[in-house]
Amino acid sequence: MDINAFIAEAASQLWGWPMIVLLFGTHLYLTVRLRFPQRRIFHAIRLSVTRDKGAEGDVSQFGALATSLAATIGTGNIVGVATAIALGGPGAVLWCWLTGLLGIATKYGEALLAVKYRVKTSDGKMLGGPMYALERGLGWKSMAVAFCVLAAIASFGIGNTVQSNAISLLCYETYGVPMGVTGGVIAALAALVILFGVKGIARFCATFVPLMALLYVAGCVYILFVNGAYVWDAASLICRSAFTPEAAGGGFAGTTIMMTARYGIARGLFSNESGMGSAPIVAAAAKTNNPVRQALVSSTATFWDTVVICALTGLVLVSSILAYPDVDYSNGGVLTKMAFEKIPVVGAPLLTFGIVTFAFSTILGWSYYGERAVEYLSGKRYLIIYRVLYVIAIFAGAVVQLTVVWNLADLLNGLMAIPNLISLLALAGVIVAETRASTDF
Repeated sequence: MDINAFIAEAASQLWGWPMIVLLFGTHLYLTVRLRFPQRRIFHAIRLSVTRDKGAEGDVSQFGALATSLAATIGTGNIVGVATAIALGGPGAVLWCWLTGLLGIATKYGEALLAVKYRVKTSDGKMLGGPMYALERGLGWKSMAVAFCVLAAIASFGIGNTVQSNAISLLCYETYGVPMGVTGGVIAALAALVILFGVKGIARFCATFVPLMALLYVAGCVYILFVNGAYVWDAASLICRSAFTPEAAGGGFAGTTIMMTARYGIARGLFSNESGMGSAPIVAAAAKTNNPVRQALVSSTATFWDTVVICALTGLVLVSSILAYPDVDYSNGGVLTKMAFEKIPVVGAPLLTFGIVTFAFSTILGWSYYGERAVEYLSGKRYLIIYRVLYVIAIFAGAVVQLTVVWNLADLLNGLMAIPNLISLLALAGVIVAETRASTDF
């Protein structure tokens, strides 16, 4: 068995029913316990652009949100959804969307615990995340260490090699740029920004994330207009094939409900990271004194990322499959490229700009997550070594086979999520109590 087959088999075993039940069950459990925090999403959006005056922290609440969005709005929203459809059929889109909708509650809980249990270092920096909730909230130091080890390793998958691979492959297929050249440029630019730390990353993300998201959404809306005759049929197919995969027909006839749910939920986690434990690391750095307030702000990241952007992407891709049945939809990258080429003149450049900026911002966001995990494990002694290895991995990821990278990312994402989900369930009572006592909810 070669390495790719081994990793794929390990990821498949991890993402069986137990993991799906743990992740989806946590989303559902917190949704019910918190009395459906999704209903507060528009209030949360308003809070995200309102400053919490006099609060301590390293970056603004919007800066923390933008950094979190930068780490989540990446190739998972574009290529990730396409690969979910290619491997699990159109129904995977619904599972991905449901993971995001219910995951709003989990993202809320993660951020609340991150702010409640965060610590202030001697130089005034705020540190928090699942590792501090595990250690300070539950006294589970060993599990906190395990989470950080997994997070540090995972940063090289979901946040690094996957993203650089997507950029280099697209630039090669669209413009003929050698993948090694693209990898070198990305690595150099990332190194420049990473040197400025969380404030530099937050400034970059606060500037570019809203712009790139608006352009991408505009492109999706245009494609849906072009595919207008197929949009309703696409939505119907997505819903039907989520529970009866054979309804998809064609090349998707061999899928099963397990496959559809597995790829939809896995890609949903990859896209919005609700339950993974990454986003609360930057939420802890926000300028706020109110855990509930920051929890609400953080929950909007999942709303924008999955409920809006992934849903649009899914509709675009499935309606394109119906409109152009001769397309090779078994290849996620080809499917995405074909859909955007329907936009005259600017289609290919828009897709290129979207993937490049989405993926690059994800690389930056995850560098911060990985650094905080390394800092928890060893202090600041090895941060420079981590940064150097992270930049090297950006280049390496640009020239590695895509399937290996995606399978490894799925495996690492699942392993990282387990200790975080356990802490959320164990501290659910704290999350509920803080929410009930707050006037901001």
